[in-house]
Amino acid sequence: MAYMSDVQTWAIIGVFTTIMLGGMTAMTTLITRATTSAISGLEGRLGGRIDALDARIGSVEGSLGGRIDALDATVAGLRGEMNARFDTVNQKIEHLDRDVTTLMRRPWDQHNEN
Repeated sequence: MAYMSDVQTWAIIGVFTTIMLGGMTAMTTLITRATTSAISGLEGRLGGRIDALDARIGSVEGSLGGRIDALDATVAGLRGEMNARFDTVNQKIEHLDRDVTTLMRRPWDQHNEN
């Protein structure tokens, strides 16, 4: 059986250590590159989805804006109609007040003459 000298033993330890460190460096580099490319791809996909979502929200905002404007116009029309009806009722009450005053004046005047 052949024995190795101390120099040969240390040389083998150095070679083994170099191979192990080189392998770990290569694996770390490969894992980092794979992770970076995966994150970049995911970032692109998410960016596209966010842009699509922004477009959808914009269309919903436009649709709601139009509906709200139409609702405002309807409320304004109803407000005008209600004001017109209130004015009509106020005129009828004023005429009724005038008629009641006229009707009450006759008996009151007759009562004061007696």
